[in-house]
Amino acid sequence: MRRGVWGRRCGTVLLAAVLTGGAVGCGSDPGASPAPGSPGTTAGPSTPGTAGTPDASGSTAPTSTPRPGEVLVQVVVTGGFAGVRNQLVVHRDGEWTIRSGDKPPRTGRQTPAEAAELRAALEDPAFALVPARPTGRPIADGFQYAVTYRHRVIIAGDGDRPPALRRVFDALPEGGPPTSP
Repeated sequence: MRRGVWGRRCGTVLLAAVLTGGAVGCGSDPGASPAPGSPGTTAGPSTPGTAGTPDASGSTAPTSTPRPGEVLVQVVVTGGFAGVRNQLVVHRDGEWTIRSGDKPPRTGRQTPAEAAELRAALEDPAFALVPARPTGRPIADGFQYAVTYRHRVIIAGDGDRPPALRRVFDALPEGGPPTSP
């Protein structure tokens, strides 16, 4: 009975593997390479924010050309005396949008130098060391900032801004995170 259940499970795994384009496990040749994109394989290192271009071998190499609409960083500001909830989205090409409450969104575009300064601040190794959660005491009626960059979210408060985070804030469009109601 045990062998029969194992055989059915193995058959199910093989069927799933064949339907998805590759064969893995359950007696397949351990020295054989699995088909690209099949379960258990990876396409190589993936860096959010970079587009991939297949080469002659079928592997994907990152490119530096941003895809249209690709988000570089998002900052959501909440709190304050007025209870704001504002969102700033900056795209890799420097285009940005601010949404504040019921107001129509504001849009703009950073100059190439401003966009490069923001990318440099975000890619600074010190920024990667900024704690994901506030470490200081909260400020009454202060703002809370949720900064999302490359799938990492950093939450910070008004009194909790390490130098690397201040550098990012200084490089944001319109002088920093949107705090006006």
